[in-house]
Amino acid sequence: MTIGILGGGQLGRMLALAGIPMGLKFRFLDPSADACAGQGGSLIVGSYTDEKLLRQFADSVDIITYEFENIPVDSIRMLEGCRTVHPSAAALEHVQDRLQEKNLCATLGIPTAEYASVETPDQLRAALQHIGFPSVLKTRSLGYDGKGQLSLSREEDFHAAYALCSTGACIVEKRIPFTRELSLIATRGSEGSVVHYPLTENVHSEGILRVSRAPAFVESSLAEEATSFATLLLQHLDYVGTMTIEFFEYEGHLLLNELAPRVHNSGHWTIEGAETSQFENHLRAITGLPLGSVSPRGFSAMVNIIGSYPDLAEITALKGVHVHFYEKTPRPKRKLGHITICHPDKQQVESTLEKVRLMMPLPICI
Repeated sequence: MTIGILGGGQLGRMLALAGIPMGLKFRFLDPSADACAGQGGSLIVGSYTDEKLLRQFADSVDIITYEFENIPVDSIRMLEGCRTVHPSAAALEHVQDRLQEKNLCATLGIPTAEYASVETPDQLRAALQHIGFPSVLKTRSLGYDGKGQLSLSREEDFHAAYALCSTGACIVEKRIPFTRELSLIATRGSEGSVVHYPLTENVHSEGILRVSRAPAFVESSLAEEATSFATLLLQHLDYVGTMTIEFFEYEGHLLLNELAPRVHNSGHWTIEGAETSQFENHLRAITGLPLGSVSPRGFSAMVNIIGSYPDLAEITALKGVHVHFYEKTPRPKRKLGHITICHPDKQQVESTLEKVRLMMPLPICI
């Protein structure tokens, strides 16, 4: 069976690495000729809006999925006329647009930060007057790793906010003084079964994930809240595949921050740290196979490699460390790889994490 993947980045690469031992083959479509996923299968270079190319791509594969959410929904709809596509265009449409995403949560009773839609200067002023400061202005689409976002702390920020708003429709959200950021990765199979990985605690800097720890230490009530929200979303969307939900922990409860209709950076620890990785379970789901166990293998921490590579010999000298280089050209703020630390003892993970931190070319906060 050949899996077609729209997008050729590291997530596609890791999907291929998970699927090759299962006897699966992969074909990628990406605008970049040097897309790193091409190491895991054949790579077709072209636009996601080239209808002729999309049909050729569909004819050459058995099932289609995608590794990032900024694929045009119309392209997914067209592909659905040729092949099975998971997740569906209907699901993608809800989570690709931040306003639709927030409205979906409101409909389902899932709490989020207070928000308002803005498209004009008057709407922007009204939203800021209603929501107040501090707040965050976000483009409704095409934002990730902190892109398309602007923090607003005072009236003087209005002009910068208007400049971002003038590029397209936005939403304003109340900035939450959260305790910490958590994420939940869940997979729903084609027959409706759902599995949830443990909550993961995440540390961001400059809008980019730096460190994840799993399982996060949380009260059972918080874990139950997260899994109930995830199940509700997956069932409502008739979703097939892996979805990631990013939360803020605030005053003992969870506020949904964002959804990602795909495997996710905060779940990279599952490759070595869980019985079945998020990548394998996504492939199991879209191909109709039974979902695998999501039980953790002790404790894990994941460190993103950003901007430049560390010394491989120095890192691999540490026990319990697993290195993943994506073979991408270094540049500032670019995700080049990740390092996972796994051990039955949490303190040992933390001790090794500190050693890894000191070996990074750029300082990281853990």
